[in-house]
Formats: sequence, C-alpha cells, structure tokens
Amino acid sequence: MRRLTFLLRPSWLILAVVVAGFAYLCFTVLAPWQLGKNTSTAERNQRIEDSVDAAPVDVRGMLDGSGSETEWRRVTATGTYVPESTVLVRLRHLSSAPAFAVLTPFRLDDGRTLLIDRGLIAAVDGTRAPRVPEPPAGEQTLEARVRASEGVPADKPPMTEDGYRQVYSIDTTQLSTFLNLPLTTVPTTGRPGYLQLDENQPGVFTPVALPQLEDGPYLSYGLQWLAFGVMAPLGLGYFVYAEMRARRRERGESAPAATAPTAAPATEPAAPAASPKPQTNEARLADRYGGTRN
Repeated sequence: MRRLTFLLRPSWLILAVVVAGFAYLCFTVLAPWQLGKNTSTAERNQRIEDSVDAAPVDVRGMLDGSGSETEWRRVTATGTYVPESTVLVRLRHLSSAPAFAVLTPFRLDDGRTLLIDRGLIAAVDGTRAPRVPEPPAGEQTLEARVRASEGVPADKPPMTEDGYRQVYSIDTTQLSTFLNLPLTTVPTTGRPGYLQLDENQPGVFTPVALPQLEDGPYLSYGLQWLAFGVMAPLGLGYFVYAEMRARRRERGESAPAATAPTAAPATEPAAPAASPKPQTNEARLADRYGGTRN
C-alpha cells in the first residue's frame, strides 16, 4: 500500500475529484439530456407522420379534454374571424428573408375564441411591417394543426409599430392580455395551444412548413457522453498505472548502485623514483635536447 501513497498528494486528489465529477455529469446530466431530446424528437416525428393520413377532427371535442399527444393533430374549426384584431410576430423568415407571422383570433360558433396563425408574410425593406389584408368576413370553416405556445422571451415586451400590434413570440397567455380578449387554448402536453392554418384555407398567407422529419444527432451525442463518462476513469487508471511503473523502474535502477560491495584496492607497484635533475647548465641542455650542442 505504501506504493500508492503518492495518490494522496494534492495534485492527484484534485485530478481524481475532477474525473469523478465529469463522469457523474456525463451519466446523470449530459447523456440523459441528449437522449431525452432524441426521444422527444422521435415522438414529434411520429405524431406528424400519423397526422398526415388522419382525418381532421372537430376542435371543440379537444377543448375540454386532456392534452396528451394533441400537438400536430389536424382539426377543423367553424366560426368567424374577429375583425381588427390582427397581431404580427416579428423576427420570422420566409425563403431566407425577413418576414412576419400573422395572428388573428377566431370566434367559434359556440362563443369560444381561439388564436389562429394565418402564416407568413414578407417584410417591407427587410424590417417594416407590410399592409396586411383583413381576413374574410362571415362564417368560415378552417382546417389547421394544433401547436403549442412558444413562451414569452425575456425583455421583449409587446409593442405597436407601423400601425400594427407586434410581439416576438406566439404565446396565447400574453396575447390574451395584449388584446384584452379572452382566448380559449387547446390543451397540449406542454404549453397552451393554438391553431396553425394549413394551405388553401380562408385567410391564410404562406403556411408555416412542417419541420424536417429527422431524428437529428441527439442519439449519437448521448452515446458519446456515455463513452466519455467511461473513458475518463479509465484514463485516470492508466495514469496511475504509468506512475507506479515509472516509480518501480526508478527504484530498480537505484538499488544496485546502493548495495554494490566496495572493492578492495589493488596493490600497485611503487612508482619509480624520479631521477635526479641535472644540476649543470650543460647537463640540463643535454637532458632537454637529447645531447650537447655543437
């Protein structure tokens, strides 16, 4: 166990906490988030596919029921448009160009009022609202799809510009207050619902296209987060193993040097006695140059 005491150092403890926290987030937050989006997208696609061949039903039969899997259902509604009640939704796009969505309340023949999305209309000069024709008067029968409200964006209150009331999202609660008109909502699984017109309906502009029936990358992203959650502890284990192996190798290299016996000094022959230096100048010159000078 003494070989693992290096794991108690602050650097290793911090690394272990970071790895454990990352793996926990992968398994409990990140992977479920992506897998949940994949499930909801698949369910939405299935509801849209089922609605293509299903016959539309009277929306009045849905108003007092539950909101289980009602979004994207095709419905019919009979009544009249409420005059002078048009609201425009900003920041929409039509053929990659700026546009507005046109909303108008629709009063059913039983007295209840629903919100109708009449489709998209192109902006003028890229930002200004165009002249929006009033919806047809008199009793109309509409075919539409149930949609859930989008919610209210923060710090973007309703406004009046170019002679039209304008908002930044489709939300039945906000619009009921803005128009001072009680709106009956269609129950959905999520937020309160409204109706989105199909093509060739009375008062429709360019209908909002159905979303692409693709599952998207959410499943692969979820599996990747699960893989990351597994790989992080395995990577930490590899670093621990590599550190232990390096320490073991260092101990093996230092052990022979520390335990090697001291060799006895060998008996060396005594160095020969230095020859006495010549004393005379002539003798010194002979010793340096190999003989006497001529």
